[in-house]
Amino acid sequence: MKSRKIYYVPGLISAIFIPLLFWYYGNQKLLEPVPNVMDIGIPAKHIHSEKCKTSQTCFESVRNWKYQKIIVQPNTARKNSKYYVSEIKKLQKRNQKETGIEFVIGNKNSYDDFISILNDMDITKQEYYGIDMDKTGHFFAVHFYKDPNKIEEPCYLCNDTVAEFYEPTLYEKIIYKFPEFGKLPRPAYYLIFGYLILLNVSIFSLVRKSI
Repeated sequence: MKSRKIYYVPGLISAIFIPLLFWYYGNQKLLEPVPNVMDIGIPAKHIHSEKCKTSQTCFESVRNWKYQKIIVQPNTARKNSKYYVSEIKKLQKRNQKETGIEFVIGNKNSYDDFISILNDMDITKQEYYGIDMDKTGHFFAVHFYKDPNKIEEPCYLCNDTVAEFYEPTLYEKIIYKFPEFGKLPRPAYYLIFGYLILLNVSIFSLVRKSI
């Protein structure tokens, strides 16, 4: 019985080049920038009301406080972040009544300047800050005096953890072991697994014909 030669050049080409195509286009997908969204709450305007004079959500009640002015030059906020953080910490440490820091920003400042200052507020855990939308447009870090002799009641429910046992799915287990796969869009998984199934079928058929 003569042995037949089986030529499976197209299948071999597919087995070699399709993974390379997946790697190339998948790598391009991973390199795409991930957009971030920041949610900023703006309180309702009540400038001419009596409520505005005492409300902490309205800047008019703290407008005439003593503010240390820091001029933020365009595109320099991130570079001067350490200086801003140190000044905010000094403000908190002094703990003086009716004080704060006024970051002077304008139309020439970039969005990155604004984000960097917000990040400084988070680093220093500054509780009260905001933008004067009505008049100056400047960014203010406001310090409310804290009485060092005041004894705060303990919070018995703070830092509690509610544990819920959850059995991860097969998809979640794969993502946990291979985190890079989690960045791919879900349709990409169907293509990858479909290709693997076709590859196995092709190899199985090739083995059967060669026997």
